[in-house]
Amino acid sequence: MSSIDSQAAYSLEPLVQAVVHGTNGLFQGTSTPALTADARIKSRSTNIATKYRDEYMFTRELPRGAEIPGTQPSNLSTSTQLTLATARPAVDITNVDEEVQKVLDGLSGKQSKTRATKKVKQPTRDLVLAAADKASRQLNDDQATAAAAGQHLVRKRNYEPVKPEWHAPWRMMRVISGHIGWVRSLAVEPGNKWFASGSVDRTIKIWDLASGTLKLTLTGHISPVRGLAVSARHPYLFSCGEDKQVKCWDLETNKVVRQYHGHLSGVYTLALHPVLDLLVTGGRDSVVRVWDIRTKQQVHVLAGHKSTISSVQCQEADPQVISASMDSTVRLWDLAAGKSMTTLTHHKKSVRALALHPTQFGFASASSDNVKQWRCPKGEFVQNFDQGSGSIINSLAVNSDGVVFSGADNGSMRFCDWKSGHCFQETETIVQPGSLDSEAGIFCSTFDQTGFRLITGEADKTIKIWKEDDEATEDSHPIDFRPSLSRRRH
Repeated sequence: MSSIDSQAAYSLEPLVQAVVHGTNGLFQGTSTPALTADARIKSRSTNIATKYRDEYMFTRELPRGAEIPGTQPSNLSTSTQLTLATARPAVDITNVDEEVQKVLDGLSGKQSKTRATKKVKQPTRDLVLAAADKASRQLNDDQATAAAAGQHLVRKRNYEPVKPEWHAPWRMMRVISGHIGWVRSLAVEPGNKWFASGSVDRTIKIWDLASGTLKLTLTGHISPVRGLAVSARHPYLFSCGEDKQVKCWDLETNKVVRQYHGHLSGVYTLALHPVLDLLVTGGRDSVVRVWDIRTKQQVHVLAGHKSTISSVQCQEADPQVISASMDSTVRLWDLAAGKSMTTLTHHKKSVRALALHPTQFGFASASSDNVKQWRCPKGEFVQNFDQGSGSIINSLAVNSDGVVFSGADNGSMRFCDWKSGHCFQETETIVQPGSLDSEAGIFCSTFDQTGFRLITGEADKTIKIWKEDDEATEDSHPIDFRPSLSRRRH
């Protein structure tokens, strides 16, 4: 027991010094003497003074530009306010107030015998703030000048909704009949002289845009035609359908010149790359296939979606391919690598439609929960458009004036402002005489090349053309804008 008591009473200081000496011996030239008692006390005091600085200095006064309206201005000088907002000055332990120094001495073990048995008095807020203010005044004038240039702290502003632009209401201009089945796809040619429509009756019809007369009927599909695209670089028309076929039509001979085989099920959507000779298709096999138009070979098979691909879009810059799926996700693809760049999971229901903005670098996606606006290239969420009745939206279209159209399966039509998300017109389509009310559904839509005409394909087997009301003014149709925070939520 005596040996144990002696070991317990033995000080650890020599052992620590020996270990330090042995360690320093391994690294020649780096040996440093142990800290003395005075050095340790000074280190301790510096540590405490630094904590005072961090705790109180930057909360004493709000910097200019962040003061609460209605309060009295700060008593600190202008240079002090600026330095408090931009810099953390070093604390000089030799220049602090005497009473603060006494507290530091007391905490470091230098308190007098008369006060040794008393509780150490904590520094008051005024003393600590005075010490911090004195330290801040030691900064040079250059830092204050730099802060005056606009680097001071500013309180975050409240959300201010964007005021919508005025748009004239849209009205129906013409009804075109000719199909004997639902009209499921539309495409306007780059010259804006004619447009094509694909139907459940397995035909593709070419219509004159100005007069609405039928020019040509193309037959070849054995199932409903679900997608159409007209090339701006070649005299080709591309079509896809539920018969797993993707066809390339030569518009000079009106015959099929190429077919692209590879899809395992129905093909629901297609899009042409604006610069490259590439065709992008998607369908029920849950993959996006990229085809070389000339060689008919698959360039990429973009896998990742877990359900039917409902819509694809192509653009020149990354992401060059954007796809929407029934698995409620939107994917942005890196075309060069053949991999997914971003997956957007904000929607809660199946995403059935996509639309690219003609001039801005962004796009919109539609689901039965809401219509969302995104910013490329990273797919950043921008806002939600005004929500409707929760109907299933089958089609989206955007023109260069910032008008966003959405058509639903119950015939509801909503026209929104791209900039603010405000819905300035909500109406319903009109079924042709002899049709059932349940046939008031919109399956596809597109603006013409000018953006002044809207073409819709509907369940009553007709094609309707809409235009803006020429007689409408801002006085006759004022903006009824009632913003809400739901536009900013995901």
